[in-house]
Amino acid sequence: MSQREYDLCLFGSTGFVGRLTAHYLAASAPTGTRIALGGRSRTKLESLQSELGAPAGSWALVVADSFDQAALEGLARSATTVATSVGPYARYGRHLVAACAEAGTHYADLTGEVLFVRESVGSLHDLASRSGARIVHSCGYDSVPSDLGVLLLHEKAAAEGAGELTETVLKASMRGGLSGGTIDSARNQVDTIRHDGRLRAVLADPYALSPQRDAEPNLGDEPDLFSPRRDPLLGEWVAPFLMASYNTRIVRRSNALDGWAYGRSFRYREVMGFGPYPVGAAMAAGVTGAVVAMAAAMAFGPARLVLDRVLPGPGEGPSQRTMDRGRFRSEVHTVTSGGGRMRAVIAADGDPGYKATAVMFGESALALALDGERLPDRAGVLTPATGIGSVLPGRLRAAGFTIETA
Repeated sequence: MSQREYDLCLFGSTGFVGRLTAHYLAASAPTGTRIALGGRSRTKLESLQSELGAPAGSWALVVADSFDQAALEGLARSATTVATSVGPYARYGRHLVAACAEAGTHYADLTGEVLFVRESVGSLHDLASRSGARIVHSCGYDSVPSDLGVLLLHEKAAAEGAGELTETVLKASMRGGLSGGTIDSARNQVDTIRHDGRLRAVLADPYALSPQRDAEPNLGDEPDLFSPRRDPLLGEWVAPFLMASYNTRIVRRSNALDGWAYGRSFRYREVMGFGPYPVGAAMAAGVTGAVVAMAAAMAFGPARLVLDRVLPGPGEGPSQRTMDRGRFRSEVHTVTSGGGRMRAVIAADGDPGYKATAVMFGESALALALDGERLPDRAGVLTPATGIGSVLPGRLRAAGFTIETA
């Protein structure tokens, strides 16, 4: 790794989130970090480099297309870490992640696609384990707050001798919009299962990303929330959280990869919280209706055409002012097997799908590129908690995030 030309190559750097991440790296990467900007167009890369100013003046430019296997293999061999923001990953990401697994190159992305990660696990985990590559999916708002929040509670419970984690719930609150890339990934996944109905069962499986599905504990029914209800652990009315059906699978994979260290009775869900009855119940019902309507519209042709006109597309995003006014707060609550209750909070200013994601993505990539000996001693297709681990909370705190446990 130390002999490679670059510490980090940011692929897709001229897209919307890629550009935000490039600006973050230009402002925050340690002096001397060998960074390359990657993308399809040299003209756009040169324009971005000029926009970034003096910090990026020495950065290399790497031209490659998502379907040019030879170029991607060369890119992977040249860098210690590749971070890619080019999605939907099931459409554009297969060749690059495979090239990194083959070359022993660490890898980070922003995917929220269950089917893509499942394919990556099935085809690349053993290869990456042999080559030494850490393939770390979901290094943005999907799924860093979820994965790190549970990891921090596990570490706190272990340090205090409080036992294992049992009932655990993440309460999400946020102000901001969905990124065009996230929406396009949802479109792609809907289209995929429309052509192969067997994949619906994969998406419905709460342990779809488990490394050993047959070894998972039988904890009864664990469906994602699709209706408003009063959550017994939070004591307030809750509604479905749009990203829960992905984030929960990542967190359960982390538990399994770590030998079920969180606990064999660990049950995990994610919701949006709205407070007590009656106001909380009314708000939860309204949000549930909106989430269900959007999901239905995404799958229904005529309504989908309308959505496509009003929702941001790939490479599109909000104004700087809108991103600056955004924020998110993820509270993870748990009951330990010893009967104690604990809470972790991960929060930050900035639109979670754009500005805050650029920070999480940038720090994840820098950790993989620069913090090798401090990272968990494992390789393969991993998660933020198992591939980067306790290093990442420290980096995010230094970047201005609130991360605490109680």
